[in-house]
Amino acid sequence: MAEIKTLAATMRAGTGKGAARSTRREGRIPGVIYGGGDPAEPIALDYREVNKLIYAGHFLTTQFEIEIDGAKQRVIPRDYQLDPVKDLPLHVDFLRLKPGSTLKVEVPVHIVNGEACPGVKKGGTINVVRHSIEMRVPADAIPDAVTVDAAALDINDSVHLATLPLPPGCRATQPERDYTIANITPPAVVPEDPAAAAAAAAPKGKGGKAAPAAAPAAKKK
Repeated sequence: MAEIKTLAATMRAGTGKGAARSTRREGRIPGVIYGGGDPAEPIALDYREVNKLIYAGHFLTTQFEIEIDGAKQRVIPRDYQLDPVKDLPLHVDFLRLKPGSTLKVEVPVHIVNGEACPGVKKGGTINVVRHSIEMRVPADAIPDAVTVDAAALDINDSVHLATLPLPPGCRATQPERDYTIANITPPAVVPEDPAAAAAAAAPKGKGGKAAPAAAPAAKKK
């Protein structure tokens, strides 16, 4: 499980578009914490910190402890909005994580031992079909990634969901589909036989047969 990061916030006095614009003018990002059976809480966060966290990657699978007036809540981002022109953060939604609860997340797929697998050594390529897997996971044990060990894969071998070991307490949301996670594709270009290539390149005579070689020119006496 990834490290739980801390994030400071303050309560927002109002809700709606006008209150959100006022929060942004103050250099802060409006947000909301919801779920877990408790009322939704409108909050304001530091703009620079939120912007850095979003563009650092994996924001929607990172757990945070948000501290508001000395009280801490375990949350995970569920959505965020960016300005359509400037790509700057406008709003963030957080889901409360209660002990014993589960949630649905997209967990990234990581391929290991790819360079050592027989298929790659023979010139094949690892083709990642699914870069993430939608799973229901424990709220207090969200995995960083699902690991695919490619060490034994040969050309045309594949890894399917049903054969992939998932982290403890996690299950795929669509196990009945058993989709392909990754496979080894053969080399795109097959080496050409030199003799066959020469025959194919020779000029053709009537009936599609190769034209006879031209007779050497007679020497002048």
